[in-house]
Amino acid sequence: MNLSNMIKYVKVKQIFAFLLLLIFCHGASSGAVQFTSENFDKTIASTELVFVNFYADWCHFSNMLSPVWDKAADLVTEKLGSDRVVLGKVDCDQQDSIASRFHISKYPTLKLLRNGHPAKREYRGQRSAEAFLTFLEEELRDPVKVINSTDDIKQEKKGQVIGYFDSRESTNYRSFEKMAAALKDECHVLAGFGDQFRHMRPAGEDAVMVRKAGSTEDITHPALDIMNTQKLTDWAQRACVPLVREITFSNAEELTEERLPFMILFHKPDDTETPQRYAKVVEQQLFSEKEGINFLTADGLQFAHPLHHLGKSKDDLPLIAIDSFRHMYVFPDIKDMETPGKLKQFIDDLHSGKLHREFHYGPQTPAPAVPGTHPTTPPPTSPPESVFKKLGPSQNRYSLLKDEL
Repeated sequence: MNLSNMIKYVKVKQIFAFLLLLIFCHGASSGAVQFTSENFDKTIASTELVFVNFYADWCHFSNMLSPVWDKAADLVTEKLGSDRVVLGKVDCDQQDSIASRFHISKYPTLKLLRNGHPAKREYRGQRSAEAFLTFLEEELRDPVKVINSTDDIKQEKKGQVIGYFDSRESTNYRSFEKMAAALKDECHVLAGFGDQFRHMRPAGEDAVMVRKAGSTEDITHPALDIMNTQKLTDWAQRACVPLVREITFSNAEELTEERLPFMILFHKPDDTETPQRYAKVVEQQLFSEKEGINFLTADGLQFAHPLHHLGKSKDDLPLIAIDSFRHMYVFPDIKDMETPGKLKQFIDDLHSGKLHREFHYGPQTPAPAVPGTHPTTPPPTSPPESVFKKLGPSQNRYSLLKDEL
């Protein structure tokens, strides 16, 4: 073979190999990212939106969703890229620490994490690749409303977080944007830029303030480090969204849709002191639990039915109970409410299943046997069923997984 033919032969082989590579890459499907303890925290810390499918291999509906989820991951990467959005999946049997952290109790559960913060509401929409793409496109919409003057700030039913910046390019504003994304479902977020807001920026420094729902008064944090996104988000959430909310018949449906267990202080309507003490305890001792439980107060006379369900009446008020949406459990003694660690342990016992087990089978550590007798097992009991789940949204309003796949 002469030199000319050898060169042609090599070029043909190179072109053929290149074409095969193109065909392979085009036809390959990467699917969703398989999360483990090694890559999960790193991904959620560095990605704006992480959409997670918590599944179990033995679950029929998990297996039905799996190919749809992988198809959605490829579609989202194609349309939106992978810099801001990642679709991932967690095998809850293999990664039980991650599943426990997010209180996963049914499969599949779909949760969205924004800058590491889980959205309170699970995804309950249609299970299709196109629907997942549409959902994420909406979630990527800019959560910050730009204002041209302070006259653009109106009184709102939700709390408002308002930032004043020299420019959009500042490091402070990038941190503010991440905070806005994390709180987009809970607060209205507004921002003003430039010289027209110089009077709102003392000493020329960027500033962030909050207006509580229904208020026209601004709350500022004198030592707030705006560049620290975590601290900014925690402060804005505390100021904008009360940790303890009142549940009524008009907002019960909205609260149950968040699908978090309720810890409720039932009190008499003329008792204003106990709710204030309860709110203080939650703020000081239980802030870290806010992603896993809703802290509420309730008029014990309006909600007499749940009290009756617990075997209680208005004469037992005030009292604290947890409604897990399966059962209701009463905090043993409200006098211990302010004792450090008592309410935290009550919540931990809910998430570990201890409350449920002990309601059925008595204390986990049996009392010492009386000499000459045989230890006895306490008879099973049945904790009261959840009442508040009946106030939740009708399932007929949503497309359930079993009806869609």
